[in-house]
Amino acid sequence: MKKRTTDAALASDRDKKSEKRAMAMKAASTTREIRWDKLDNTAHLFPVIAGDSMSNVYRISVTLTELVDAVLLQQALEIVLPKFDGFNLRLRQGVFWYYFEENGKPAPKVREEAAFPCRYIYPNRNNSYLFRVTYYKYRINLEVFHVLTDGMGGINFLKELTYQYLRLVHPELKGDKGDLLASSTSLNREDSFLKNYRKSSEKGYQTKKAYLVKGERLSPGEFGIMHGYMQIPELKEVCHRYGASINEYLVTVFVWSVYKECMHGMPSDKPVRVAVPVNLRPYFNSITTKNFFAMVSAEFHPVKDEYTFEEVLEIVKDSLKQQINKENLERLFSYNVSNEKLLAARAVPLFFKNIAMRVVYTQSALANTTTITNIGNITVDETYKSYVEMFHSCLAMSKGQHIKGNICSYGSTLVFSFSYDLADPSIQRGFFRKIAADGVHVEIESNGVNYE
Repeated sequence: MKKRTTDAALASDRDKKSEKRAMAMKAASTTREIRWDKLDNTAHLFPVIAGDSMSNVYRISVTLTELVDAVLLQQALEIVLPKFDGFNLRLRQGVFWYYFEENGKPAPKVREEAAFPCRYIYPNRNNSYLFRVTYYKYRINLEVFHVLTDGMGGINFLKELTYQYLRLVHPELKGDKGDLLASSTSLNREDSFLKNYRKSSEKGYQTKKAYLVKGERLSPGEFGIMHGYMQIPELKEVCHRYGASINEYLVTVFVWSVYKECMHGMPSDKPVRVAVPVNLRPYFNSITTKNFFAMVSAEFHPVKDEYTFEEVLEIVKDSLKQQINKENLERLFSYNVSNEKLLAARAVPLFFKNIAMRVVYTQSALANTTTITNIGNITVDETYKSYVEMFHSCLAMSKGQHIKGNICSYGSTLVFSFSYDLADPSIQRGFFRKIAADGVHVEIESNGVNYE
């Protein structure tokens, strides 16, 4: 009986502290002007096309070595969120553009995961915030509406949330730095698209239709996840044998799987085209936490009766190498920024801009078979390494694209994650079988939507 009373008292005390934080934030907002911010060039599209069927939400998750404490995770979020202007926002609709406004409401409620990933985020059910934090056993999930930031910005926030959570669980981790952010964490809010663009009238995106993967869909609302874990040294050995980078190899294996499993190795009047987001920060010396990426396309068009894997690989490699260079990447995003800056376009009411952007998006989306994004090798500060087991990421579906790929690595392990709403897992099976046949040991994990 005594323990119950103590637990109730602690819970009451925590609730009072949360209420005081919320009141302090509200009081601060009444004594100064509310901060607002423009959307970056890429972000303008997401509010226009987002909805239940196409959420434009991505997930990055971290798996810990200990079970997650929901109460402490909520406290960690309440401590970290005010430090990140880029997440402490709500979306507003103006006459000519959407814009961000500072969100002074309490942090969104941390909940145990009870639904499929990457669902649409309804701001009015989430204290007007554009992200959600959930947990399941050992895993913390951060899901972000892409209007806020790209994968690099998401990792930036998730790592600090994790650090703060671990400091609450293990106070000895605070050391001399207390609850300060890590020195590697960026709070930069520069619009790097505007800073680096050059006037351009040359269209940079594909509009010709690609081969689209079709078939029976999962039940409404279901969302498939399949992870394949590989050891990087083994993967590097195979890639060295083929003379390819890990990214080139994995993109090619996906193309090969579509070619063999869906097209049955036959010629096609449409190419397999994979959209590959490229992080622009290293090319333009940026540390922004806003969106800053460009899309290139790896293309393979089977026009003859038979191709070997090596032939497909060379085609994909050449396709990517021609596009992934600073000059071409600058050209790709400069076209969009130049259009945004046209005086005539700026004066057009938002209603008409939305119609035009939907048309452009549909053309671009149907020009790609899929999207494969590589968020790279994720590192954590030495203090927290022993508590972190793995990272994962996944993308929501988009128009015409019913299967997508995500690559990330931590330590010596790389995980390729499929997200999909197709009932037939042939592409996934073909993908992992090819990698295994090349000599890489693969461990498979899924959320089981393909099994009854």
